Amino acid sequence: MDIITVGIDVSKERLDVAVHPSGEAFVVERNVAGLERLAVRLRELTPDIVALEATGGFETIAAAALAAAELPVVVVNPAQIRAFAKAIGQRAKTDPIDAAVIARFAAATRPEPRPLPDEATRLLADLMARRRQIVEMMAAERQRERRVTVVRLRKSIARLIKALQKELNSLDADIDDTVRGSPAWRDKEDLLASVPGIGPVIARTLLAELPELGRLGRRQIAALAGLAPFTRQSGQWRGRSFIGGGRTVVRTALFLGAMVAMRHNPVLKAFFTRLVTAGKPKMVALIAVARKLLTTLNAILRDNRPWQSA
Repeated sequence: MDIITVGIDVSKERLDVAVHPSGEAFVVERNVAGLERLAVRLRELTPDIVALEATGGFETIAAAALAAAELPVVVVNPAQIRAFAKAIGQRAKTDPIDAAVIARFAAATRPEPRPLPDEATRLLADLMARRRQIVEMMAAERQRERRVTVVRLRKSIARLIKALQKELNSLDADIDDTVRGSPAWRDKEDLLASVPGIGPVIARTLLAELPELGRLGRRQIAALAGLAPFTRQSGQWRGRSFIGGGRTVVRTALFLGAMVAMRHNPVLKAFFTRLVTAGKPKMVALIAVARKLLTTLNAILRDNRPWQSA
């Protein structure tokens, strides 16, 4: 039995909508009035899945508005949509065509709708994203400072680094107020930080970028973070396993946590040593440590119990 799926291609000014399998297509503006009309029209269709392609943040407001209207919303990975379009031979690319491809992709794969982050979680994610941007700018300026020999330019770089550091301190204070001001987040941060290797920045990154932590199984949470290995093999040939996809920011934070944990967390340090001694390459062992760290954090939030080394 065919299910009804809706694909929405999001752009700055409008939303192109396609319905599968009926082939119905229409356009609404990406503003409050347009989203209200879209929600009313989709409720009349009673779709099984409403899929939007992640589009650099433009999809956030639309997804939140449709979720508030109690529609089964899911945000899908653009890379998967492009691969699906190639698989079905769809080479042309326009906004209406993209919407139809998204609808067909949702019908073929049936992605599971998950609760979208609430407004407070989105705010924390924006604050953490801005923090990463400032840290990256400071790192870039410090690299320039090492190469520059002209005194005037070195002073200019020093002033900019000082200003960025001031902004970073202010932003850290805002993030601290946001997290510590919420009893739920404060408790979760304390649970995460009980694990040796997890500091405030990593804990808050996980709170902002992986709100599903503690609510999914270990395989699902590893897949969301892009730490679930996938195997390549054909006939007698056995390729190496790889990781990929998922949420890059989360995976990066977990790699940093794994590198710290290998020095300060006795359990994960022993786990890493055992893998290397068994002949695993160090990078493979590091990935395994990051995955084990993630599943440990997932269990800690699930059970509401702090880290216990035993």
